[in-house]
Amino acid sequence: MDGQLPAEDWKIGVDIGGTFMDFCALEARSGRIASLKVLTTPDDPGAELRTGLDLLAEREGLDASAVSRFVHGTTVGINTIIQRKGAKLAMFTNAGFEDVIELARLRMPDMYSLFCQRPDPLVTRDMIFGLPVRMRADGRRSDAPEGAVAEAVTRAKAAGAEGIIVALLHSWRDSAQEAEIRKQIEALAPELFVFASSEVWPVIREYERTSTAILNGYVHPRVSGYLEALEARLSTQGVPARAMLTKSNGGVMTAGEGRRDCVSMLLSGTASGVIGAAWLARQAGESRILTLDIGGTSADFALIIDGEVQFGSDELVGEFPLHIPSVSVSSIGIGGGSIASVDAHGVLRVGPESAGSVPGPACYGRGGIRATVTDAMAVCGWLGHSEMAYGQLDMQVDLAREVVGALAAQLGRGVEETAQAILDIAVSEMFVEVEKLSSRAGVDLRDFALMPFGGGGPMLGAFLARELGMPRVMAPRRPGVVSALGGLVADLKGDFIRTVFADLDAARLPLLQEQFRALSEEGRAWLEAQGHDGAIELKLSADMRYAGQSYEIEVALAPDWLSDLDRITGAFHATHRRIYDFDDPEGRIEMVNLRLSAIGAGPKPDLAELAQVEAGDSREVQVHIGGWRPVPLHSRAALAPGATFDGPAIVAQEDTTFAIPAGARVRVDGHLNIHLQFED
Repeated sequence: MDGQLPAEDWKIGVDIGGTFMDFCALEARSGRIASLKVLTTPDDPGAELRTGLDLLAEREGLDASAVSRFVHGTTVGINTIIQRKGAKLAMFTNAGFEDVIELARLRMPDMYSLFCQRPDPLVTRDMIFGLPVRMRADGRRSDAPEGAVAEAVTRAKAAGAEGIIVALLHSWRDSAQEAEIRKQIEALAPELFVFASSEVWPVIREYERTSTAILNGYVHPRVSGYLEALEARLSTQGVPARAMLTKSNGGVMTAGEGRRDCVSMLLSGTASGVIGAAWLARQAGESRILTLDIGGTSADFALIIDGEVQFGSDELVGEFPLHIPSVSVSSIGIGGGSIASVDAHGVLRVGPESAGSVPGPACYGRGGIRATVTDAMAVCGWLGHSEMAYGQLDMQVDLAREVVGALAAQLGRGVEETAQAILDIAVSEMFVEVEKLSSRAGVDLRDFALMPFGGGGPMLGAFLARELGMPRVMAPRRPGVVSALGGLVADLKGDFIRTVFADLDAARLPLLQEQFRALSEEGRAWLEAQGHDGAIELKLSADMRYAGQSYEIEVALAPDWLSDLDRITGAFHATHRRIYDFDDPEGRIEMVNLRLSAIGAGPKPDLAELAQVEAGDSREVQVHIGGWRPVPLHSRAALAPGATFDGPAIVAQEDTTFAIPAGARVRVDGHLNIHLQFED
């Protein structure tokens, strides 16, 4: 109607971590962004969602009925694996190949440790049943005699199996045999869930394919139950939008899809944080970023190179490799809630045990009795000058001094000295992990800016950057909810693969074109099933290697190259040379897999730059930096574009506290990002 104001259109991104559930809400018509952090409720998972939506309605005027997009990142899958609280699985495989999981790749997690042990498999050896079936590499097959599957099902049920994984040799070439056995199992035991390896991730290597299917099945009951409860809570809250989930590959999918494709969301929270950071970096004109996401239990690192997020297909989930495409993230068990302790040898250690949200750090006043990194920050004076977590926490520094003092007594040191030692250890642990990451990637971190986010990132990020010799730090406007923002702006993204496994020559080009058409149809159908009706982007790549090499590299291709052998081989040689500083133009090339990513663009709000104005006032507080000294305390809400000041200083805001060391020059840009430049 003429003159009527347009209806609201809210889009919400939510990310749940070990201590907080983060909310980032965009009112699309006005461009207004609201954010919030709510303490998690481990005893009633999902209750934080109701609390957060109610608070957003109360504080920001959110209308639940006007929510058109709801994207959720969750740790329920990865926590199930880390805590080993997943389903009891049976596995059906070929007779004679029951030891695939035990053998794995015959590699130890730490080859330099005499005491290193491989993790116990998620499917124990007594739960693996061999079937007298065979699919040969050329596609010929022999099927199980009548009654063989029924006998295996009976044995699996008697052993207490809750679900069954079917993983047979060469199902990448033809999935029919696995599919037929799966149907037999479903008919014989409808109470059991069944996954076939070829439906989860149909790659050529049997260990990678099998282990990926096992991870999917192991978390399935808990993930499916969680998502069912999530959808019910949204319905109760009056939210009409379909629940979407962030994926390990940095995209999103529907919650309905996530109930079966559980493995795709194992790294959802860490991935969406990197996606959010990349979007913020592009807004600020930064192209080379090291991200630092510190929550209550861990610190996660990732590289953004030339504005692009880096991907891998061998990330670790707990102790197990994940072989599907994922945002490349390195993690270490150091977070704001990481507990400090003195070991039997009198050595101070930090992490990986965390206080979580219950009871949390002692300074939260929620019953914590062990010193954490956050308590050490409070003792040193960096925290405790304002409310935290959007008014939900009132820091109690006296409790922090009490628990850090207990450690100090064990060490024979002063309280502040012990607190600083806790912080130094935390930074040094992260330093080692980042050095390994930069060495693997072959980059010089002096060419990068550090972007700290998460509740703990800005607390320690600038100190880590200084130790790494990184000259610049960029802290976004809302560091505490970057992962939630990442889910909000993420694209729909599905990954699909076909194993080709053939020499690359002109005779193979028709096969590649045929496989690309099949992948394209699968990708388009997937996007349509997700409810996407807009523009579609198809990204093609291939896993290739020189004949005789054991492993392949991923090479980006364009679809029109599939009719041009020289373009494909040239791309492979160039990629191999970039990675290994070597290529063999005369070498025989093998094409192993053809990959396709189907992408439907998500919302991309345009953050207009604000005009520069005078900075607001600040006050002084005492911080222990080699002795107590006064430093300025700035309110983030009072820092306007164009504001400048020098460190040491503190910037306090609703979702985090930014600790700025000495030697840093600070500037606020037009998007309200804080930029630190360290003096030479």
